[in-house]
Amino acid sequence: MNLLTEKVRPLYLKYLGAAFGSACISSIYGLVDMAMVGQYHGPSGTAAMSVIMPIYNIIYSLGLFMGIGGSVLYSTEKGKGSHRENEFFSTALWGTVILALAVWAAVAAFEVPLLRLFGADDSLLPLCRQYLLPIKTVAPVFVFNQMIAAFLRNDNAPGLAMAGVLCGGIFNVFGDYFFVFTMDMGIYGAGLATAIGSSITLITMLAHFISKSNTLKVTKITRLPMRVRLILTTGFSTFFIDLAMGIITMLFNRQIMHYLGTSALSVYGVIMTISQFAQCCAYSIGQASQPILSINFGAKKYDRIRTALKYALYTSALFGIIWTVLVFVFPTGFIRIFMKPTQEVLQIAPAIMRCYGISFLLLPLNIFSTYYFQSIMRPAVSFIASVGRGLVVSGALIMLLPAAFGANSIWLAMPITEVITAAYVIIMMARYTKKLSNDDFYGTAVS
Repeated sequence: MNLLTEKVRPLYLKYLGAAFGSACISSIYGLVDMAMVGQYHGPSGTAAMSVIMPIYNIIYSLGLFMGIGGSVLYSTEKGKGSHRENEFFSTALWGTVILALAVWAAVAAFEVPLLRLFGADDSLLPLCRQYLLPIKTVAPVFVFNQMIAAFLRNDNAPGLAMAGVLCGGIFNVFGDYFFVFTMDMGIYGAGLATAIGSSITLITMLAHFISKSNTLKVTKITRLPMRVRLILTTGFSTFFIDLAMGIITMLFNRQIMHYLGTSALSVYGVIMTISQFAQCCAYSIGQASQPILSINFGAKKYDRIRTALKYALYTSALFGIIWTVLVFVFPTGFIRIFMKPTQEVLQIAPAIMRCYGISFLLLPLNIFSTYYFQSIMRPAVSFIASVGRGLVVSGALIMLLPAAFGANSIWLAMPITEVITAAYVIIMMARYTKKLSNDDFYGTAVS
């Protein structure tokens, strides 16, 4: 595949298929865990998984930090023909090692305080700790999976990235059932299946480094501080999307337990699992378009960037409509998939899910926009969009709405946030896409 000369449409669709497969299987980890644990333990199991979710978000976000930041710059340099692209790969690799070790130490040392922070009470804490026991053992694997998958997509190996996630995901699906129900391990079994599945994914993707098509090499790094700064600046927005999802979940968990109780928290656990799936669909759009956008930006082929952007926007609209319609039409169906619901849960779930589900309409556009701005070397715009959506606007609404307008108004926090964010990114996208042909615009690209 030649990202600089082949027709954009088949390239985008091929990358989208691989990225979508990877994203779907990745989200199935959480989906299957939530369903199996909810069916085994009931609403308390679903609520426990809701508490655990922010820890996953933080771990994944660190892998994306180095992976997306490094791979965007890798492709840009490749498009420019500078032969310095592997300096960014090497920098990202060593950065990932440091972050993975930090995660390992933090989860091991601060497990209980973290779970308390994310909303666990005395009844949920034992369940959460059982699930995390096998996860802690292989915590660095989750960080490396995200980083390596990003570079594989930028090294013309999106299929292997998908295959790795597929192998681990298939094991996780069957392993969940086997460990949770057949072996009667409950929530611990779900954690064990996820830990093994993630390790299988990593082992599969590492095969790329012994293949003839591999161009990723560990090399000597010149101007290390500059390259670290560029990776951190470029990757921050994508990193913050997942980190912010963890922060938002924590705020929701605490507010829901304060105002509405465990039943509402169990419904929110289901919503977050669906949201994670919708968010992974949005990731697939960004991950499919980013290699095309980055390398063509480096080569100053701006018409190809506009064409890729058009296909990405169409896909964003399609995914947004699909997920919004599904939540509106099948709210109790989702609840029954993920737990054995009580009557109280069935009564409150439809209104909660439909209200929150409005946000899914614009979620794919807002997440894709961060990849777009990163790819055309506009990290400041991407930063404003991701931080505004993920913390400033959403956090303020989560805290203020229930206090000002009653407990149930909390479910409007994300729909309002997505509307405000979409207004900003549409304006910025139109402005900077119009400027693409201006040579001064290219001046901020790395040299």
